[in-house]
Amino acid sequence: MTEWSVELPLAVTVCDAEGTLLEMNEAARKTFAAEGGEALLGTNILECHPQPARDTLLRLLGEQKSNVYTITKNGCKKMIYQTPWYRDGVFAGLVEFSLPLPEDVPHFVRH
Repeated sequence: MTEWSVELPLAVTVCDAEGTLLEMNEAARKTFAAEGGEALLGTNILECHPQPARDTLLRLLGEQKSNVYTITKNGCKKMIYQTPWYRDGVFAGLVEFSLPLPEDVPHFVRH
């Protein structure tokens, strides 16, 4: 994990093009502590997700597309942003950002 992302107050996970979990920052390790935390590194993300999330991840890996949505988990609203990453212009896998959101997030229209 790059130095700037280690202590970010949001969870960052990175997998390769086959779904193998390569990196987790400190927040991601805490978020997934009950599932194994750091021990999840080297496992496949498809094995950790139930249906229909597994199908969504397979589609994202195959189509190399982004997926953005919000959830509420344990009373905390979060935005989940899953997006491709590339190495030398070649699809290398997915990065997932899980951002905690305040209940009243301001929304601005910029011109």
